[in-house]
Order: sequence, then structure tokens, then C-alpha cells
Amino acid sequence: MTASRPNRRQFTLAAGATLAAPAFAQSGWPAKPVRIVVPYTPGGFTDQMARLVQAGLTQRLGQPVIIDNKPGANSLIGVDAVAKAAPDGQTFGVVIAAYAANTTLYPKLPYDPAKDLLGVSLLGVSPLVAAVNNDAPFKTAKEVIAHAKANPGKVSFGSSGNGSAAHLTTELWKALTGTYMIHIPYRGAAPALADLMGGQIQLFFDAATGLINQGKAGKVGLIGVAGDRRLPVLPDVPTFIEQGFAGFTGSTWAGVLAPAGTPREIVQRLSSELAAIIRAPEIRARLDAMGVVPSGSTPQEFDAFIASETAKWGKVIRAAGVKAE
Repeated sequence: MTASRPNRRQFTLAAGATLAAPAFAQSGWPAKPVRIVVPYTPGGFTDQMARLVQAGLTQRLGQPVIIDNKPGANSLIGVDAVAKAAPDGQTFGVVIAAYAANTTLYPKLPYDPAKDLLGVSLLGVSPLVAAVNNDAPFKTAKEVIAHAKANPGKVSFGSSGNGSAAHLTTELWKALTGTYMIHIPYRGAAPALADLMGGQIQLFFDAATGLINQGKAGKVGLIGVAGDRRLPVLPDVPTFIEQGFAGFTGSTWAGVLAPAGTPREIVQRLSSELAAIIRAPEIRARLDAMGVVPSGSTPQEFDAFIASETAKWGKVIRAAGVKAE
């Protein structure tokens, strides 16, 4: 999966919106602090991405931007709060890949993604990285598959929970390679990584930011990037495509949503401001260090991206019989 990159048209749109910002500000928005709901606990990938743009938005909008963490139910609580918020441009939300997966994972959602929410901007895409325990009987991606085929059900992999990007990416790899491995779900990436290092599980996919330090310190082996190109922060870790797994990609990502009914002018303005922030050299450098491919898309591009992600992971969920916890 390739992250959306701002093109010349986006740059022109963003520049025009930025030049028009003072006039738009006189129309009254934003007249008070803007709230960004993060449907996860502080410190995780979603929270990091929200706080990455927080200061820039505060400066560019001329009002404080407040992060409101509302974790629980695999992001459903926080996303529902955004969906039911007044569409007045004062409340937005940051979501990740689980948002697209939840449409299929849960038979009934408290909100309707198609009717209750609007895409604002895709901030960035983080291709997942595969890590293995140092004592596992494999050191490369091809060796994992060879061992799994020779020993069905003997390879265990962890994830940050049923339906998470880590879980679904591994299920996709299993389907593409015709292997059978045992899934061990955890309540978050940190305990899964701890058990990977301790040898309780042998394989774990995660966003690069969660594996960089342990990989560079030699505490786990990093065997592949599930993206279409290597990450600048991990230049020695090949992609799965390089290693012969054609078309295999999987990622988490972060993007901003608005309640349906939010005025189009506000959505476009916020999208343009976010694109300008993401383009800033210091922000791009921080994203590179996190293993995140910067985006800064238009609302229309983000809506199309969500639709493609929903279709992709919905197919994986149905084929693997994944159920919500």
C-alpha cells in the first residue's frame, strides 16, 4: 500500500487556503478552542500523530487545539463521540487502520461511517515491520514461511488485539503463503513485544516506531517491511516484496475525521492547514524517524483511501473468520 503524497494540485489548494485564512478567520471560525478526539490512550501511535500536528494547528488556526483521549472498545467510544458531536467545526477525531477494519469486524456499530463522518486528511502511513524472537529457528521472512509449512501450528504470532492492523496483516501473509500459524492477541503492542523478546511468541508485526529501538539494540530480529519501499529509519530491513512476496503490504495509518454536516469550507481549510504542517521539514523529519510515510491528502483522497482500506481488510476478516473480542 502506497501512502498518498501531496501533488502539485494539493500544494496549490493548500497555498490558496493559507493565503485566504485571515479572511476566513474573520467569518468566525474557529472562535474557540478546537477539540481533537483520540480514541486511544496517551502515548500510542494515534496519540503521537495527533500531538505531532497539535502545535502547528494551534498556531495556524489562532485558537488552542486540545487533545481529548477517549479510549475503549477498539476505538468505537472515541469515534462515536466524534460522529455525534455538533458539526460546527469544533470537534474532530484522529483514527487509524482499525477504523476501516471495524466496519466489517463489528456486526453493529454505534455510528454509520458512510453517513456520520467525513474524511479531512490522511496524515501519514506507517508500513508494518515484522520482528522475530532471537532464539526462533528462522532469521528471514522466507525461513519463517518454510518453518511454518514444515511445522503447521508450531509458529505463534502476537498482535495488539483481534482485528488490529498487526493481526490482519499477519492473516493476509498467512493467506498469501498458505501457512497455518497460531494467533495470540494482546491488549496492546507493549505486552506483545515483551512476550516476543521473552520467547512466548515467535513473530510480531508492529508499526516501525514500536520496534526501531529494540531492533537496533539487537533485542529482536527485524525481517521485513510490509510496504512498497524501505523505510529511511531502517535502511537495512528489506521489504517483503523485495524478498519475493509480491503484492504483500500492510500498514497502520493516521487520519483526521469530522462529523458529517461540518461546513465544507471548514473541512477544506483544516485539510489545507494539515497538509502545510505535514510538508514542514521538521515534521517530515520526525515522521521519517518514526517510520511514517507523510501524506497530507485532500478530503476526497482520504475518503477514497478509507474505502479502499475498508474493502481490503474486510476481505481478510471474512476469509480468516476474525471475530471482535
